[in-house]
Amino acid sequence: MSRFLAIVIGAALAFNLQARGNAEKGKQKAAQVCAACHGPDGNKPSAPDQPVLAGQYYDYLLRALGDYKNGRRTNPIMKGFAGQLSPQDMQDLAAWFSSQPTSSLHDQR
Repeated sequence: MSRFLAIVIGAALAFNLQARGNAEKGKQKAAQVCAACHGPDGNKPSAPDQPVLAGQYYDYLLRALGDYKNGRRTNPIMKGFAGQLSPQDMQDLAAWFSSQPTSSLHDQR
């Protein structure tokens, strides 16, 4: 029974890690789509309507992308970008940006 339990726990942990996204893949995806407005690491403060993504909570970022995709949040630019993302893409992007340190310019959030 303990071997079975160890297998179940191991599978659950592996699933949880996969469900949290892959930051390295998120980095690659961010460079292709997000960097122009948010910066490659999410710290580009070019305009007030382009928020800093670095250091945000993973769950917040994932929810925000999902909300843009399904129309609960309205922004025509973000809807266009988020509409093209798969659930895995969103998990990877959330993993990348949430793992990035916030630059000292933004520590006052």
